[in-house]
Amino acid sequence: MDFDTRVYSLEPTPADWEEQVKKQHEENRTRTIEELKYQFGEWAAEAKIRNFADLDIKPFSILAYHNKFLEQIRNSFVIGSYYPALTGACALGERILNHLVITLREYHKHTPEYKSVYRQSSFDNWPLVISTLEAWEILLPVVSENFRKLNEKRNKAIHFDLQTERDDREIALQVIKILQEIIANQFPSLGTQPWFFWVPGECYIKKEWEEKPFVKVLYLPNCGYVGYKHKVESISPKWVINDQFEYEEVSLTDEEYAERRKRTQKAS
Repeated sequence: MDFDTRVYSLEPTPADWEEQVKKQHEENRTRTIEELKYQFGEWAAEAKIRNFADLDIKPFSILAYHNKFLEQIRNSFVIGSYYPALTGACALGERILNHLVITLREYHKHTPEYKSVYRQSSFDNWPLVISTLEAWEILLPVVSENFRKLNEKRNKAIHFDLQTERDDREIALQVIKILQEIIANQFPSLGTQPWFFWVPGECYIKKEWEEKPFVKVLYLPNCGYVGYKHKVESISPKWVINDQFEYEEVSLTDEEYAERRKRTQKAS
């Protein structure tokens, strides 16, 4: 997964916190500010820190079609390169749509939409791609809505519009946040999406979704395949999972897996 939650440590210290907690938060805040100055430079540091805070967190995301470029877009915004950040976010939105339809179309050859997308190597017709991915039940409704919002912003930003020059920071921030909402809802590393199920404190892929193209191609390569007895030995600097346990030869439903996992958690 990929994420950046340092922005939380920049928030003001609530007055009702315990003194020790306040002290720790202030220490974290000071350390984060120094990290950001080191990362982005001392010049105009206050503006850069404000920009970083306004971006909010980088979404908890699986490693997919966007992580590297989203980081570059956010960095551009932080240093004040608002128009490159704006156009980069629009371009990345189009890239994600292209990557999804081109990667997953081979799984949908039987659909009416396939004949409209099977030949091209790239697409700039957002409505066509969005409606195709909707028909293939790949995009969640909230994601489709945000892609349409992003397309409207893109058309104004790329084509001549005087407002873009006047309000480049505000528009760039709006566009990046729409893009981050798309990523947070379509590519999360955990959440309430229909392909997840939960055991207390743990998130898993539903069995019925394992063969669906979106999950099969994007999620499973980022997942560990584990039994209900497994133990997470470490998560940093890398995941270490111990699953050297004996299992009976049986196929479990998600509900059965969850119950056995909860019993294992309780026993340990």
